[in-house]
Amino acid sequence: MSKAYTERNELAKKVVLGLENEGFIFIDNDAKLDYDGLFRACKWFFDKPIEFKRTVMRNFWNPENSNIYRGYFPVTEGEPSRKEGFEFARDVRDDDVTVAINNWFYEKSPWPKEDGEFPFKEFLQESYETLHNTALEILKLVTIGLGIEENIFEDMFSDKPCSTFRIMHYPPWKGEPPKNAIVEDGKVVITPEHTGTNFLTLLTRFNYGGLEVKTMDGSWAEVDPRPGSLVMNIGDTFSRMMGGRLKTTKHRVIDIGTDRYAVPFFFTPRYDGDIGINFMSKATGVGPEHRVERYGPWFLDVIKNQKKYFEYRVLPDIEPTT
Repeated sequence: MSKAYTERNELAKKVVLGLENEGFIFIDNDAKLDYDGLFRACKWFFDKPIEFKRTVMRNFWNPENSNIYRGYFPVTEGEPSRKEGFEFARDVRDDDVTVAINNWFYEKSPWPKEDGEFPFKEFLQESYETLHNTALEILKLVTIGLGIEENIFEDMFSDKPCSTFRIMHYPPWKGEPPKNAIVEDGKVVITPEHTGTNFLTLLTRFNYGGLEVKTMDGSWAEVDPRPGSLVMNIGDTFSRMMGGRLKTTKHRVIDIGTDRYAVPFFFTPRYDGDIGINFMSKATGVGPEHRVERYGPWFLDVIKNQKKYFEYRVLPDIEPTT
């Protein structure tokens, strides 16, 4: 990122080349991101007892709470995905009449009570804005590399993005893991093979191993730990818009036998953002017809009915289904 303006065109070509092939890129020199602070935030929250975490736990696990989409989710025993997490978003204004009352994409993020040891809410909200701006800058590099208008994506993210900021803790398996967590060569997953659903992910993984990416020949390659760097990949939303030209790559997380922490930022358009296919036709005026499709309804259908993520299966519909 230190070359984002001094070597802009060369860097843009490099970003697009990486997204057209491997689908994963290291992002270095994001000068405003405090990695040590992010690790402290993880430890401050996840070291707390479950009674503390229950105060911000999603309604699915704690019916006393009203939050259904943001907040804390616990480790679910018997699932191959072994992780707990806390997630939040940028809140919309209370007087914003464009947001439907039942649109849980924009529910208020619950925050735990702080003890003065660490400025949890303030620090994470500042980090959200840093990563939001980094993601926007990367998108500008993508557009330059593609030869289209530099700010063409800005409208999708400038007003009420649905981006999610998540801190995560992966405890190691205790005893025998479930059979659906055991893969080839006796490896054990704590996050099974999947592609991202959102638009773009910026992942802070500190100095932990375990992340593996499926290569073009079908084998698995470990992404080396690289402290002080982000790992970037795009999700199904962006890849689909680009007709598959930019690659969404399958990845997984392997149990490393110790506690592991990670912080993904899921950069996501506003609910009504147009994520329809043939985006390049819209951008260039050339090619097959672009079809307008809103992000929110498409995403909800994918996570509930297609990928069937266990933690989202009880989410209510926002709009009438046809």
